[in-house]
Amino acid sequence: MNRRNPLAGVFAKYFATSTVTETELVTPVMRRIRLVADEPITFPYTPGQHVRIQLNDPLSVYGILRPSETLRTYTIWDFDPGQRAIELRVHRYDGDGIGRKWAEAVRPGEPVTFWWPQGDFFTRDAPYHLFVGEETASAAFGPMLRALDGSARVYGVLESESAEHDLPMPGPHRLRRVYRAGAPAASSRKLLAAVADLDLPGEPGAAYLAGEARTCQLVRDHLVAERGWPRTSIKVKPFWTPGKRGLH
Repeated sequence: MNRRNPLAGVFAKYFATSTVTETELVTPVMRRIRLVADEPITFPYTPGQHVRIQLNDPLSVYGILRPSETLRTYTIWDFDPGQRAIELRVHRYDGDGIGRKWAEAVRPGEPVTFWWPQGDFFTRDAPYHLFVGEETASAAFGPMLRALDGSARVYGVLESESAEHDLPMPGPHRLRRVYRAGAPAASSRKLLAAVADLDLPGEPGAAYLAGEARTCQLVRDHLVAERGWPRTSIKVKPFWTPGKRGLH
C-alpha cells in the first residue's frame, strides 16, 4: 500500500510509511505498538537506536509554526526486516504532550510515518557492560541486552515503581531490580544507592545510563568520582525530566 507523503522526493530515503497492526499494554505504564512498513525496510540498524515518529505534518502551517511539535523519538524494541516490521515499547508519561496523546490513541489500521534509525546509544566492545535506568530506560536496554553474546559480562540496575511495572528483559542477562514504592523517579536516590551497592570489577567497563536526566547525572557523577571511571566510558541517554516538554 502506497500513501502519498508530503515529504516524498528529496527526503524519501530517510523515512518510511507504515500501518499500525497491533497495540497492547505490556505494563501499567508501557504500551506495545507494532508497525508494518509499506515497502521493504532497507535501512541499517543497531539495537539501541531510535526512530522518529511523525505525529504532525512538518510542512503544514502548524508544523512550520511549531516544529518541535511534529516528531517524537522512540527506541526500537524489535526489528524484523523480513516482516517489514518494527515494534516499540512506548512509556505513558504523565501530562498531555503529543507523544502521550498519540501512544494512548493510536489503533491498528492507522497510518504512521517514521524516520529511519538514528543515535549512538548502543553497546560497544568493553570488558563488561553496566546498564542503569528506570522504566523508560528498559525500552532501550531490552534490545541492547538481546544483542549481547551470552558470554558477555553484564551488570546493572533497573528501577520501577513496583514489580507490576517491570518490563520483562530478554535473556540470558539479568539486571538487579529495585522499586521506588512511591518515591520520586526524578533524582532517584533509590537507584543511585543500588548502583553504589553493585560489586563491579576494579577496572571500568562500558556504562549505559538512560531515563530521567537528573538521575542519569547523579549516577554518572558517582561512577566518575567514586569509581574512577573516565567519562568516555559512560553513555548517557536522558529520556525525560520534570518540566521539560518534548524530552522523550
